[in-house]
Amino acid sequence: MKKFVLAVAATGLLSLAACNSEQAERNEAVGEAVADNLQAQADNLEDAAEAAPTENAEAALENASENMQMKADNAEDAADNETDVN
Repeated sequence: MKKFVLAVAATGLLSLAACNSEQAERNEAVGEAVADNLQAQADNLEDAAEAAPTENAEAALENASENMQMKADNAEDAADNETDVN
């Protein structure tokens, strides 16, 4: 009887671990999608900077693009860390 209870407990723990792993993978996928979206926004800002009518506008758009790129990098790092932690 003790072996049966131990086997049931072990099975339950394994299924719980698998569930957490699947959730972590879903979270990572969402995080990567967010990072991709932020990267696209950074690219759009860079394109807008190239077409800016003044140097000040170009500098402001390049700065915004760099900030967006850093946010994309942070989002990607956070998504990668999601599966590393779980």
